[in-house]
Amino acid sequence: MTLRTPGRHHRRHRDRSRSRRPAGPALLAVLAAGAVLLSGCSASDSGHDRSGGTSQEAGRGTRGGNPAPAPDRSAPATGDRADATGEGEDDGRRAATPPPDYLSTFALDVDTASWGYARRTLADGKLPDPATVRPEEFVNSFRQDYRQPDGNGFSVTVDGARTDAADWSLMRVGLATRTGSGQDGRPPAALTFVVDISGSMAEPGRLDLVRRSLDLMTDRLRGDDSVAIVAFSDEAETRLPMTRLGDNRERVHQVVDRLRPTDSTNVEAGVTRGYDTAVEGRRAGATNRVVLLSDALANTGATSADALLKRIEGARRDHGITLFGVGVGSDYNDSFMERLVDKGDGHTVYVSDEEEARRVFCDELPAQVELRARDAKAQVSFDPRNVERFRLIGYDNRRVADDSFRDDSVDGGEVGPGHTVTALYAVRLRPGASGHVATATVRWLDPEGRAPHEESGRVEASALTGGGWDQAAPRFQVTAAAAYLASSLRERGGGWEAVPGAVGLGRLSEITARLAERTEDPEVRQLSEAVRQARRLMG
Repeated sequence: MTLRTPGRHHRRHRDRSRSRRPAGPALLAVLAAGAVLLSGCSASDSGHDRSGGTSQEAGRGTRGGNPAPAPDRSAPATGDRADATGEGEDDGRRAATPPPDYLSTFALDVDTASWGYARRTLADGKLPDPATVRPEEFVNSFRQDYRQPDGNGFSVTVDGARTDAADWSLMRVGLATRTGSGQDGRPPAALTFVVDISGSMAEPGRLDLVRRSLDLMTDRLRGDDSVAIVAFSDEAETRLPMTRLGDNRERVHQVVDRLRPTDSTNVEAGVTRGYDTAVEGRRAGATNRVVLLSDALANTGATSADALLKRIEGARRDHGITLFGVGVGSDYNDSFMERLVDKGDGHTVYVSDEEEARRVFCDELPAQVELRARDAKAQVSFDPRNVERFRLIGYDNRRVADDSFRDDSVDGGEVGPGHTVTALYAVRLRPGASGHVATATVRWLDPEGRAPHEESGRVEASALTGGGWDQAAPRFQVTAAAAYLASSLRERGGGWEAVPGAVGLGRLSEITARLAERTEDPEVRQLSEAVRQARRLMG
């Protein structure tokens, strides 16, 4: 999430019809969202620390003003070239004429709502709509073991393993930032909570959970933080203008306790009033954010996201106000929420239970108040002498034009402390491949001075041709298993090519059950359970 400098023009590239950067349950999380943002849930540290263990990085590049050069596109390749065979970068939709180069570029924003909603849907005994399955969000929902950098930039880890498909390997690109300094070291926050109180929110585990979460958040925020509350159903009303907590906590509790479900869902009215309230109460030097808590099932007013995008983008551009979306409910309009949040330069999560909400509240949100990097992008350069074909798994609406990688006027993602981003590639090596396979470079702007920096990592063919993926390090196996589950759920809708080396859900269930036992990680247990449920539902 980002605080934009007023007046700065950002060229967004979130239109899914282009190759540029697009954009890319219980509400408790939501609240958690806000709170977490600001409050420490434990005495340890405030960041979402997804690092730990040792890095499997195969090589390092240079920092700062020495960018790793992009490959020479005119260099001849041995064997069949991608531009000669029609096999270049594949976005998973069998493009008729894939690009003839060996570069892959994307922005670092990564949501996790797709995984949360799929897990909830499977637990309810149903298969998720394939259109809501975004593999990169499955992959990025699990802890990783990437080494943290020493400074305020990124570490880059590149590793891989073979698949069961001949000549195909999986390659993981992992980026990590250093954890934060704790709640006391973060800037103050000005949060406008836009709460859906429509009739659908009367379902158990929705509005009641929201109220409990807001109460918890109110007690944990700092005294110099500010909160506003907007409630909407068929109309929107500001229940609490921007108010410093200080001695006003009891006032906030009273407003929260009076939230009750009413009529239809007019998201347009809620978002419009929420942004008006946020702009009016904006605080200089604070993290100014709108937090939308809703099932996004708009049925009154403007029911298309298009009508709201201009307002959201203007507030981000002119006032530095970003949008955080928290989805809830068994019926949830994922695509609607995603479009709103993408335009608001924010992130989405989906919360289905209190455990999930607490994770968002205590771990993920604090990493989005402070900033480690602005406009962060990644570019992976493949060596045509060793690579016949490659495919980035997911990120369909987060691609950036290759020649925009070092164009700092092109918007990227905003990354906080203790944050990790994972990109998984399927790579088909040429026969007898040896030596350099790929170089991954991340570029970002310093949050204060906006000076550009870069960091790179390399991987060799030997790292991709050793043991199979199901014998790799546990966290690599989790990454691959999440991608294979997403692939199975996504390809049901057609127009999606299975990830190379995909294994059946029976074997995947055995692998994830073993991983859950080995890692003793509750999130991996959730993955194992989701695979088991998907296997049962898909026969």
